[in-house]
Amino acid sequence: MGVELRIHTLFVILIAICMLYSQSLGGSISAGLALWLLIFAAVATRECARLLVAAWFGLRLRTVLLLPIGGMFAFASPESQEQASSAEVQYALALAGPVANLATALMLAATMTGSSAAFPLVVLPCVTPLALLRSAVWIQAFLGALHLLPAYPLDAGRLLRSNYAQASGETAPSRALNMLGQAIALGAVIVGFYLHDPLLSSVGFFIFIGAQIEDQGVLFQSVVDAVCMKEVMLTDFAMLSPSDTLLDALRHCIHTLQEDFPVVRGSQLVGIVNRQRIVESLRMDGNGYVQGIMTRNFQVARPEDTLGAIIRRITTGHGLSLIPVAEGERIVGVVSVQNLMSSMSLLNEQRRLERIDAER
Repeated sequence: MGVELRIHTLFVILIAICMLYSQSLGGSISAGLALWLLIFAAVATRECARLLVAAWFGLRLRTVLLLPIGGMFAFASPESQEQASSAEVQYALALAGPVANLATALMLAATMTGSSAAFPLVVLPCVTPLALLRSAVWIQAFLGALHLLPAYPLDAGRLLRSNYAQASGETAPSRALNMLGQAIALGAVIVGFYLHDPLLSSVGFFIFIGAQIEDQGVLFQSVVDAVCMKEVMLTDFAMLSPSDTLLDALRHCIHTLQEDFPVVRGSQLVGIVNRQRIVESLRMDGNGYVQGIMTRNFQVARPEDTLGAIIRRITTGHGLSLIPVAEGERIVGVVSVQNLMSSMSLLNEQRRLERIDAER
């Protein structure tokens, strides 16, 4: 459906934890793997519900990153990002996951107790590889209840943090929610160690890591939203014509470090061609024309556009490595993914030196 699904490495760590937990209780490795599958199923239930809500509101998603405590959305367009910030959408997304998990837990509990009145539903430990049917119920219930806690990055905490930021722009409530989330994470780790329950300790660890991942994403977004394309674009670059032969294009490649070239007819941008594509086409098909191998799938930015807006506009399916920057129809620069980190680093150093000069 055009959405990239990513599974975080923490899920791999969780497999080992479940297997070791099963062996410590006298169970088998396969039982530990089955317990992991139940946890993955609970996360999948939650995220499917949130994806349905996102589709209902017409949100375009680029990526869903799955963690053992839930998923994180990356939006494919600035319009979807802005729409997702509205109160209606935020409340719907925050409720969808817990409602889906708790409803699934109730249906599973009703099915199991209905099929056998003697089914041991309320027995400690609730989650164990030695009782997978009971664990299936309580994993769903626990994940749903977990996200009702007002602690970041859980659903309720994320919702409260966003509402505080939109209402007042103050950072103190956000810090308080972050600290509450870290306190809950630390408490889960300590209680898990005290009760010799590695799953509970893992939950605390995953909450802490999830908060760090989401904070890094917010920090990255704030940085790129403060950078304009004109500040990082390359102004010394070579262009090709669609009527250039591939041998002519290869000669251009020899005398420049560019990997990608804008293809311009007159003053109009008509495509982009890659150095590697030129070489491969010459080897396989012999000499031809640039217009035969150039890609017409590209995004054009304006000098005043922010880097963050352009990144959100580009979907993962495009695989772009060069973004032309135009004033009207005239190409005034290019932003190369190859050189972007270097340009950002130099821009940061320039701003630092300017701040030092201003303080003197």
